[in-house]
Amino acid sequence: MATWTPTTISDQAGRVALITGGNSGIGWQTARVLAVRGARVVLAGRDAGKLTAAAEAIRAEVPSAAVDTLVLDLGNLTSIGAAAARVVDHGPLDLLINNAGVMNIAERQTTADGFEMTFGTNHLGHFALTAQLMPALRAAPAARVVTVSAIAARWGSGELTDLMSEQRYRPMGAYAKSKRANIVFTVELARRLAGTPMTAVAVHPGAAMTNLQRHSQGLAARLLLPMLGRLAMGSPEGAAWPSLYAATNPAVESGAFIGPAGRRQDSGTPKPARLPHGADDRAVGAALWRDSERLTGTPFVV
Repeated sequence: MATWTPTTISDQAGRVALITGGNSGIGWQTARVLAVRGARVVLAGRDAGKLTAAAEAIRAEVPSAAVDTLVLDLGNLTSIGAAAARVVDHGPLDLLINNAGVMNIAERQTTADGFEMTFGTNHLGHFALTAQLMPALRAAPAARVVTVSAIAARWGSGELTDLMSEQRYRPMGAYAKSKRANIVFTVELARRLAGTPMTAVAVHPGAAMTNLQRHSQGLAARLLLPMLGRLAMGSPEGAAWPSLYAATNPAVESGAFIGPAGRRQDSGTPKPARLPHGADDRAVGAALWRDSERLTGTPFVV
């Protein structure tokens, strides 16, 4: 659909959308557009003050917007369980956008539950959240789960071995691994949702300067990233297009991987992208699913 832009999104009134990392960057831009189109949006993130400010910023642009906030720490299974229970108590959830993430943490760190921080937050946290939100998603007429990955998922360092990076930790290798897991999880979820009205879609946003870059280390990174932001990387607003396209376009198929259409896939009109090699392998998907259930202690019942 070459002419697609967010202005072509149909009326979203009546839909409820939860966006993790919704207080800034791509997540906030995604929430803003959905609110403009009439959806009730729930901004989920760790900091209550930042969430409130983000909600107020949307209301300043769209006075009639229905915006809620949800304190959620994807690096803490207790926080995930409490947040999911609050959402389920409030009824059907039409759209879950697993957007939040961390990147390029210089030294290996662990979550509150002992998982390597990048994989634990970017994949395991979203796996556990999605699993516990299933009652609310099943209650919606045709819920959709959109999970934000990255081009880094195609890197060789993204192979799904040594999930906790205990044998060797490389900041961007851990990130690539977590982003590969996002796609493998989505494809496996789509496979398990077959025959139901629910769909699961993975996206990559291209390249944009967002809060993810806050973890970049060293003098070279501090000097070069602002320049790259001006010359090579798109805006968070444009980078939200694949998420918005995947969330609202009824023609998008379950199990698809959506990204920008630009020559380097860094920006442009969203379109289906090539899956990383092996991401649709049934054995790989089943193994990641089992490992994720075991590590998080969260049964995922579709």
